[in-house]
Amino acid sequence: MLDYHAGELEVQGLAGVPPRASRVNKSLRPTLPPIAQTFLHEQCMAVLSTTDSEGRVWASILAGEPGFLKTPDEQTVKISAAPGPFDPLSKNLQIGGAIGMIMIDFATRRRMRVNGRIKSVQGEIVVHTEQVYSNCPKYIQARVLPGANTNEPPLPAPLTPQLSPETVCNAALTSEQRTWIERADTFFIASSHREGGSDVSHRGGTPGFVQVENATRLVFPDYSGNRMFQTLGNISVEPQTGLLFLDFKSGDTLQLTGKAQVIWEKERIAAFAGAERLVEFSIEEVIETKGAVPLHWQLVEYSPFLP
Repeated sequence: MLDYHAGELEVQGLAGVPPRASRVNKSLRPTLPPIAQTFLHEQCMAVLSTTDSEGRVWASILAGEPGFLKTPDEQTVKISAAPGPFDPLSKNLQIGGAIGMIMIDFATRRRMRVNGRIKSVQGEIVVHTEQVYSNCPKYIQARVLPGANTNEPPLPAPLTPQLSPETVCNAALTSEQRTWIERADTFFIASSHREGGSDVSHRGGTPGFVQVENATRLVFPDYSGNRMFQTLGNISVEPQTGLLFLDFKSGDTLQLTGKAQVIWEKERIAAFAGAERLVEFSIEEVIETKGAVPLHWQLVEYSPFLP
């Protein structure tokens, strides 16, 4: 059992979570049970949360053939994949540094989060686990890889990132990037806490659920979830946050870093169907990478839990 930190308890209180649920988180464990190890071995992608030398939080994605995530023991994860040269992850991998991970099987809507510390980066990224837990399938859009449940031939085995992918860095969103975000039905959000470490979670909704207010500010709803509020609890204490948007058809990625705040104003919340809170995100830097992920998913259906 792992205690909630002050930020998580604060958000739980504002959200009206019963006191019995805010004393201790019984679902988190420091080790990987056999079922979790099997799940990791079957995955072909992982989204990671790290912090750069300036204290900015980033969400990054790594991909590989099933088996690129290994678990030599119940408290170690080895990642056999390398970040692209322009991904902040390449500089953020420091021994002893905090790292968060989320793995999702979109076809089955199963997901698992693993948070811990970096032990080694020699050839593989080796992580010592501190928090391991699964989440419910809410808000995950069902997707499959060609060849999995279709008549299309399978894609070639995923490779390490290109040596020179087309990458563009800006301080604000371009018109094309704004359109990308406004059409998105899924993104990932990375956060951190000085005691709780790094964390990354999934957000899903109908296309348009993320509203682009201007070139440097987004707003998105927070729906009913596991009521532990790891992400919002982190944000309430440390607003530095990272977002990752993945184009599931092309493998392009859009990484944003900036500051987030939780919005509790009822009038603003009412404009978003099903929202219990909002998160406002102010952009500090944008990195767009073409073909960052050598995987291409097909949408099967939206989550039945979407408002």
